[in-house]
Amino acid sequence: MEVVNALGRRKSAVARVFVSEGTGKITINKRDLAEYFPSTILQFVVKQPLVKLGAAEKYDIKVNLYGGGFTGQSQALRLAIARALVKINPEDKKELRAEGFMTRDAREVERKKPGRPKARRKFQFSKR
Repeated sequence: MEVVNALGRRKSAVARVFVSEGTGKITINKRDLAEYFPSTILQFVVKQPLVKLGAAEKYDIKVNLYGGGFTGQSQALRLAIARALVKINPEDKKELRAEGFMTRDAREVERKKPGRPKARRKFQFSKR
């Protein structure tokens, strides 16, 4: 198997993933997964598609990850890994889709409007 690449996005985070056969090592921006995401919850989120397919020890994954915060980054990475796994084996798509790993979460931050303190919030009003 040659290297398979895929892209995942969430909020302003972008994850580019390169999957090759190996022992289950995940490297993010030249750092180990546990070093990059110290939180076990975020590590769990990243590994969800691999665990679902029982492929956690089959592939080495190299990741370029930038933009956003740590939660958005972990979810972008989950999408990218799921997309790469479907490129490797298209039969897995139905299983990953059922868990919601194939869906791009399109929610973005709404821009701040002029004459308002935030996107929709209005300045405090008093009749006096």
